[in-house]
Amino acid sequence: MRLRTAVELLKATSELEMQLEVLLQLLMEPGAADNVIDPLVSQFLYEKASSKNKTLKLYEDSYHCNLEGEPDDRIFTVINSLFPAN
Repeated sequence: MRLRTAVELLKATSELEMQLEVLLQLLMEPGAADNVIDPLVSQFLYEKASSKNKTLKLYEDSYHCNLEGEPDDRIFTVINSLFPAN
């Protein structure tokens, strides 16, 4: 990642951090191996959200998009967690 891009992302994240208030239902399912958004950012957003109905599921071997470019077994893991069989 270029330094200027990293600086801009840090600046934007800092601005969001000061203004963030999440009150709606929240479902976050990041990949732990994400190279685009650090999973710690997802953890921060989850902790900062004041919603009572919130879920954070971290997929250890997944990257940025859990439903595209991943092996089928990981994609089905994500889908099954969203829509469990009754």
